[in-house]
Amino acid sequence: MKLLINPWFMATLLITLLLTTPLWVLLSFLFEPTNANWAHLADTLLPDYIINSLWLMFGVTIGALLLGVPSAWLISQYQFPGKDVFHWALLLPLAMPAYIIAYTYTGLLEFEGPVQSYLRQFFAAQTVTSWFPEVRSLGGAVVMFSLVLYPYVYLLARAAFAANGQQLMNASRTLGCGPYQSFFKVALPMARPAIIAGLTLALMETLADFGTVQHFGVDTFTTGIYRTWTGFGDTTTTAQLSLLLLGFVLTLMLVEHWSRKKAQYFSQGRKSNDNSLNVLNGRQALIAILICSMPILFGFIVPGLQLLYWAFTTAEYGLNSEFIGLIWNSFYLAFITASLTLLLALMLAYANRLANHKAVAGISRFATLGYSIPGVVIAVAVIIPLAGLDQLINKWTMAQFDYQVGLILSGTLFALVFAYMFRFLSVALQSVDAGLKQVKPSLENSARTLGASRWRIIRQIHFPLLQTSLISAFILVFVEVLKELPTTLILRPFNFNTLSVRAYEMASDERLADAGLPALLIVATGIIPVILLSKLIGKPHG
Repeated sequence: MKLLINPWFMATLLITLLLTTPLWVLLSFLFEPTNANWAHLADTLLPDYIINSLWLMFGVTIGALLLGVPSAWLISQYQFPGKDVFHWALLLPLAMPAYIIAYTYTGLLEFEGPVQSYLRQFFAAQTVTSWFPEVRSLGGAVVMFSLVLYPYVYLLARAAFAANGQQLMNASRTLGCGPYQSFFKVALPMARPAIIAGLTLALMETLADFGTVQHFGVDTFTTGIYRTWTGFGDTTTTAQLSLLLLGFVLTLMLVEHWSRKKAQYFSQGRKSNDNSLNVLNGRQALIAILICSMPILFGFIVPGLQLLYWAFTTAEYGLNSEFIGLIWNSFYLAFITASLTLLLALMLAYANRLANHKAVAGISRFATLGYSIPGVVIAVAVIIPLAGLDQLINKWTMAQFDYQVGLILSGTLFALVFAYMFRFLSVALQSVDAGLKQVKPSLENSARTLGASRWRIIRQIHFPLLQTSLISAFILVFVEVLKELPTTLILRPFNFNTLSVRAYEMASDERLADAGLPALLIVATGIIPVILLSKLIGKPHG
């Protein structure tokens, strides 16, 4: 009963209920009967959605492991030239959204692109398409996802390898195991939970993607949901497709949660220190440099140079008032969303701290589910109830005033900002929560004994100490909003464009060079969180 009258509990409960209402509305479609459109999809396209999604997950699993695990092992256990640079540079592909890297490699590898044009000239052939791989394919999508999502595996695997340290490796070698046996029989099994956790994050991003698979013509759940909504306008079938995709995502969420718990159990060793790292020289050092540089080269440098080339070639006519309008729309939308999301994150973080109750912590965690849910699913979940509310409001205003106010919820930025807040609240809350945990309770107790009120403590103690966390949270949400594509495509008001939407539209019209300017600005802004992350994880050992 005490908990029910706790204002922090009530505030947390209210925020959670408001944010997750669209999710509950979406879940209600579980009890709706299927219709003719569902039967048509089940007989034709649904098997392709499932099979393609499974193949993508399988391929990205292989690709992310091959790129992430070896580089993590080398960075955590060995000393070689350039290691300090590779330590943070291996994170750079995180700044490159998958749909943007897909546009760049399409431009590079298509028939009229520089690669095939050079090969035709070199072999004096009319065409090389008979043996040159098709980039716009399921295999091409796997490569794109692997190049930009392997850092999830790299980050968690590197932390696990470093935490377990050289002690276990040295012990295994004293028992007669060579370097390869020590890695496969000792280090890899110990790091497996962390690797699985990173892999599930990469797979959730794969399932959530829309821009890449749409551009490559690969039918998956996200493309199916988008086409069903925009083509059929069928709310029931769209919602039920979204729920099917949500089932895949929830399975991955459970795997990720289990893996993190296992990773905490296994990672109890001491981190490697400078003296315990093996030094690589000569050919071994060269191999290590090649292994670490390949993901950076193909996951960031090559597509980045292509974007720069496109931006320079189109700047003369692309840098106009319309482009300035795109920047204003994108940055204004991101600023409003980041500010409101940060405010909600602060409220939830303080509620957790002041209430100090498991129920409050559990409810606030539920409010942060949005980051794990694909943007296209959140967009559908948001637009269905808001469109229904708009209809009710218009019926009432028509009856009362003989006037319809229009789509004031589903047809304005309200829907978009609301969806973003639910999607990215987790990003802000994690940063704010981490900052609050650094504020020692003894500081608050000392201030209270001196007669300071709660608000004065927050203003004069918490805020100064939380500045870095608050700025980090704001920047992270700001950049995520700039990069988000499917949510923006579905929920944006009529004639409202952003940088991500413009890049998508240009690429859809096969005007890839014209997608360069907006895409380059998105990537350049996306580098900021990577810098923050590299500072957060600190300098490598050795």
